[in-house]
Order: sequence, then C-alpha cells, then structure tokens
Amino acid sequence: MTTTRIRQLQERIDRVKRELADIGDMTPGSLSTQYNVCGNPTCRCKAPRQAVRHGPYHQLSYTRKGKSTTRFVRKEELRAVKQQLTNYARFRKLVERWIDLAMEISQLRRRSPGEG
Repeated sequence: MTTTRIRQLQERIDRVKRELADIGDMTPGSLSTQYNVCGNPTCRCKAPRQAVRHGPYHQLSYTRKGKSTTRFVRKEELRAVKQQLTNYARFRKLVERWIDLAMEISQLRRRSPGEG
C-alpha cells in the first residue's frame, strides 16, 4: 500500500515538473498604477473641481536578494509584465505543491522503512 501511494505521489511530482518546464518568462513583484499631479499651477491636474491627473503610470516593485527595486513599465510592456507576474505566481504555487508532495513521500518512507 505504501509503495503504491509513493508511486502515485511521484507521478504527481512528475506532472508538477512538466508544468514548471512550460511556464515561460516570469518576474516577481506587484504592479501598481499611479496618477500624478505636476508642479505647473495652471495645469489641468490642479483644477479645483474635477482635476484630471497625469497618468496612468504603471510601476513594478519587487525585492530580490534582499534588495528592493521599483521600475516604471511602459504601456507597450504592460501585457507582457502582467503575464510574467502571473507566471511567477504559478511557479510559486507549483513549487509549494512539489514540496507538499515530497514531504508526504518522506513521511511515508519514515513510517515504513522496509517498503518503498
């Protein structure tokens, strides 16, 4: 029984590995959108009623190897960056699944050292 369960878990890990191989470009972080007010006192962004701020400006923020980074994302890059963020979230989820499955295999092997 334990050997069968370990084999099933290993097959699930193999599926996770295949999914990981197909992820594509990725980037960690979060994307935010800002609207700004400029320094020109007669600009439309300073109107007393219904001010129209400048923007939207998209900004990618992330921390990598202990260093925080923020960079602006051009409008033409926006779709690709959103896909990279989605891919990174999928990557993290798949790695967590792999770890959970590997831990279950490890526990089964510790409980039944003669099997598996």
